[in-house]
Amino acid sequence: MEKFTLKKMDPGSDIPYELLLLADETVEAIDQYIFDSDIYLLHHDVQNIAVMALYQNSNTELEIKNMAVIESYRSQGIGTILIDQAKEIAKENGYTTLAVGTSDTGFQQIKFYEKNGFIKKGVRKDFFIENYAAPIYENGLQMRDMIILTHDLSK
Repeated sequence: MEKFTLKKMDPGSDIPYELLLLADETVEAIDQYIFDSDIYLLHHDVQNIAVMALYQNSNTELEIKNMAVIESYRSQGIGTILIDQAKEIAKENGYTTLAVGTSDTGFQQIKFYEKNGFIKKGVRKDFFIENYAAPIYENGLQMRDMIILTHDLSK
């Protein structure tokens, strides 16, 4: 097994926008949540290969606001490692729910989260229309709604 290290970034550290932008369209969108999130970097050797931003929605719910893996490490189980770590972090801090939102056109992402124990919980109608200046397309379709998925940590 290769050696990966997950490290929480210190407050005031430079925000790793180059990684965060792999999962979110604009710096402006990232800035809406990043300053109130805990940012974790996954290292392999000396390279940052993935990022995860966790945001407290309530006393019981932690949300994955951003999760991205660099292209050369995709499809190798890194996303599942991050999800497992997010579940552990949430449990250790007393949260009972881990949430994530993704585009209605993000078919691979939805399947990935469901494979990792998440269930569809709701929809934020027109999220990508109202929160981004320009239309965003994925899988040949315009992103419109955000699909909310949750994982019950109390089980």
